[in-house]
Amino acid sequence: MISSLPLHFLIVATFLAGAAVVISSIRATRLADIIADRTHMGEALIGGLILGGATSISGVIVSVTAAASGDASYAFSNAVGGIAAQTLFLALADILHRRANLEHAAAEPANLFQTVMLIILLSMPLAAIAGPELAYFGVHPVSLLMFLAYIYGVRLTSEVRERPMWRAVNTDETRTDEPEDPDEAQRSAWGPAMAFAGLVVVMALGGWVIGQSGQVLIARYGLASSLVGAVVTAVITSLPELVTTLVAVRRGALQLAVGGIIGGNTFDTLFLVGADIAYRDGSIYHAVSDNDLYWLATGLLMTGVLLAGLIVRQRQGPGRIGMESVLMMGIYGLALVLVFNS
Repeated sequence: MISSLPLHFLIVATFLAGAAVVISSIRATRLADIIADRTHMGEALIGGLILGGATSISGVIVSVTAAASGDASYAFSNAVGGIAAQTLFLALADILHRRANLEHAAAEPANLFQTVMLIILLSMPLAAIAGPELAYFGVHPVSLLMFLAYIYGVRLTSEVRERPMWRAVNTDETRTDEPEDPDEAQRSAWGPAMAFAGLVVVMALGGWVIGQSGQVLIARYGLASSLVGAVVTAVITSLPELVTTLVAVRRGALQLAVGGIIGGNTFDTLFLVGADIAYRDGSIYHAVSDNDLYWLATGLLMTGVLLAGLIVRQRQGPGRIGMESVLMMGIYGLALVLVFNS
């Protein structure tokens, strides 16, 4: 049905789907903060696992449906392009938090560990692409390893949160993860959790519409799959991460903001697992283009810079934002210039 829509109706449908995803994500951020307080799981863990996964659901739908249709480049670039875009959003949030560098104020061991895990998960598809062509039942073994690594990483993240072996040095600008309302922790998390699940369904439906629109743009107008995936649908489906991050920063939930981006990016690596399973012409890792590989390298480089910023914890950089934010914006901007001129 979407494939037969005229261009102006296609744009309207994509806009409405994106708006539904963004509005749902705003509500989801508030609920995630409440759930973090009521379950005592903490903002970093809830942000990384629950909020990050929920706001990524639309992107999952795009990559899996694209892979099922046989467009490996679209599926792959949507996943890795989204990781690069969402890391950029953390730099934009750093601009909003004017008191100090966001990575300094949101010091949390769980965020550090999840960033390391993200680098590991991004390195695995890179190894699969560089390695020999392997596929069992159409799925590369690295996809299974990525899924197992993610599950194990989630378990370790919880342990780091509950029993940290080291703690960040507190300064005047460090924001601790404590409930704003002391009575909040005594209330049930069941109601907010059910409302949160309903919002996830809305975001998933929005992702399906956005994915179908991207496929129409590729087929009807001959646009490159990697360009549509990495720059168009990846950015649109990543808007919830931008909104939730900015909302979390405005609410003072800094660990939730940083954890939501890092956790969302970590969850986004599973896009590739789902896409590899849905892609039936062999391993998706050996069907991607050089541009797709470039976006993977860009996401990996930006994540490395982010990790350095989380470790250094620069209090105030140029213009009161961290040097890592400046570098991440520069890396992403350069990537756009190179892709549009290639």
